[in-house]
Amino acid sequence: MLKYADYDIVFGEIPDEVTLAINLSNCPNRCHGCHSPWLLEDIGSELNEEALESLINKYGDDITCVCFMGGDNDPKSVELLAKYLHETHPQLKVGWYSGKEAFSEGIDLVQFQFIKIGGYKESLGSLKSKTTNQRLYRINSDGSKEDLTYRFNGERQ
Repeated sequence: MLKYADYDIVFGEIPDEVTLAINLSNCPNRCHGCHSPWLLEDIGSELNEEALESLINKYGDDITCVCFMGGDNDPKSVELLAKYLHETHPQLKVGWYSGKEAFSEGIDLVQFQFIKIGGYKESLGSLKSKTTNQRLYRINSDGSKEDLTYRFNGERQ
């Protein structure tokens, strides 16, 4: 089961999108130097279709994207909510910030337009660092991946 601790409207997580970022708790990754250590706890409210609808309806046309921040404890549920969004809100893009080092096995990547992978490694920095291990990918409709990390750290593509 997915639980969300909080949420916010953000402009810097997904390039060119006004994003409803939903912070999911019960993170299994335990990254040293994590910027959101409270998300390691099993806290918050259940994130299901009803709760997701409530959050989306709160912002209406002001958002262009929904991004799940975490959810590595239950990737299949993240995928199912992404699929639900495609069916009920096709105008919204869907992103997922995963702290895993690789794409979750068995997940249909085309349910997402954006996926970030890579746990935070303090010595390598965040997406804004040129030395980061984290990568943000655009997932194309054919399942191919386009690395967008350069949009954060100024690297040349």
